[in-house]
Formats: sequence, structure tokens, C-alpha cells
Amino acid sequence: MERVTHHGRDTAYRASDRGGDGPTVCFVHGSGGSKDVWKAQARLSDRFPAVALDLSGHGDSDDIGGGDDQGDDAGAAAGPEALDAYADDVVAVAEATGATVLCGNSLGGAVALWVALERDLALDGLVLAGTGAKLAVAEPLREALANDFDRAIELLHEPDRLFHDAPPEYVELSRAGMRECGRAVTERDFRTCHAFDVRDRLGEIEVPSLALVGEHDALTPVEYHDYLADRIGDCERATIEGAAHLAMLERPAAFNAALAAFCSRVSGGS
Repeated sequence: MERVTHHGRDTAYRASDRGGDGPTVCFVHGSGGSKDVWKAQARLSDRFPAVALDLSGHGDSDDIGGGDDQGDDAGAAAGPEALDAYADDVVAVAEATGATVLCGNSLGGAVALWVALERDLALDGLVLAGTGAKLAVAEPLREALANDFDRAIELLHEPDRLFHDAPPEYVELSRAGMRECGRAVTERDFRTCHAFDVRDRLGEIEVPSLALVGEHDALTPVEYHDYLADRIGDCERATIEGAAHLAMLERPAAFNAALAAFCSRVSGGS
């Protein structure tokens, strides 16, 4: 694990490079997650070096405001403040590692879009996986996040939300990871998603993009990705069969194949 210091805090990331000569891909996790969600994507590092980070307050990264233990208080207000801080995390890691492709899931996709729109970072591509230009969060989930974290975790793990038909151990690891992240940061993440809306700015995205969605994803469904593909100038859409929101975990071979094909295209490779 490596770290980069910026804005008074350390952001942790894991880099994997087995001699790949394609563009370096920076992976950005979703709400209540960590870099561990991208472990299967390290298999691509013989072709495309892979970097997966922990956003502020997640995993091994300091929270916004510094320090790695924020207790019950998230270190930034949900919404634009948190989104800006997460974008700073991604830019710092991308600059430290030379990453030129951003691959974000859910909240991570929103962060990737925000970096493309608001930061001066040279990019070769965006992979928008299980995400959208607007990420409204249903009121029952928002209420549970505020008042009953265990209930929120169960809501997210109902069928065709995070997973379609994943092995039970994946589901348990996902639940445990969300508990480790904690209620305050996870609620901040989802409220930041709820405030996110760049539908009127997609025409500003000038880098090649891929909207990648699990066939059964009820959290960010196929039509969200159709919307992205229709309104970003150079954007493909691909569907991962037999998967829901966390397609990179549930169907890693299919996810990696779609990602590799896109990276080969933007780098001019075969």
C-alpha cells in the first residue's frame, strides 16, 4: 500500500503493475466501500497498470480534515464539499501514478465525472460503471442511513441491488466492509450521491467514455447508462450479464474484458 499527501491528509492506494504498457487505470470505489472492491481488476495489470484508492474517510485513508479516525462525525458536509474533496483525492493519486483512465463505480463514477468536468487533469478515458449523471437515493434508504445503519445495510443487500447472484461470502464481506467504513461516512457518501446532478453538463465531457452496467442493477439501472451514452459525445455502453451494481466483483471476467477492450481502444492498441 502507498500513500500520497495532499490538502493536509493522506490518501491510501494500492498499485499493481506487471509490465503493462497500456494506460494506467485509477479505480474509484462507491459509497461505503474501499479499494478492496477492485482486487479482481489487478489481474489486468500485465496490460494496463492498475491503481485503486481509498477515498477520504474510507479504508486506510485519512478523512477530510486529517486523521484516520473520525468516530461518529464525518469530516466534511455531504454534497458539493465532500464531492470536491473526493475529487481532490483522485487527482492526487492520478498525478502521483500517471493514471490517465478513471474507472468509477456508483459514487466513484460521480467523482470521475466531476474530475473530468472540474479539474485540470489530462485524461485518456472514463469508465462509468454502475453510476449515472444523477444519483437520487430513495427516501427509505436515506432514512435508514440516518437512524438504523443495520437496516440500511440490509436494504442495500436485497436482491438485484449490490448483487444479483453472488457467492454468500462476497455478500458477507460487503456487509462487513460497509460496517467498517461506518455509518457517518457511508451516510455522507449516499447524501453526496443524492445531491449529485450533472445532466446538463454531459456535453462538456470530451474524453472517450464507457458506460458499463450490470444487467440486473436496480440501484443505477441500464437506462442511466443509456442516458450517459446518448449525451456524452464519445461514449459506448456495455452490459455485464448476470450482475447487479457491483459487477466488478460479481462477474470480474466479463467486467475486465469490457474494460480491457475500452482501454485498448483509447490507447490505440489491439
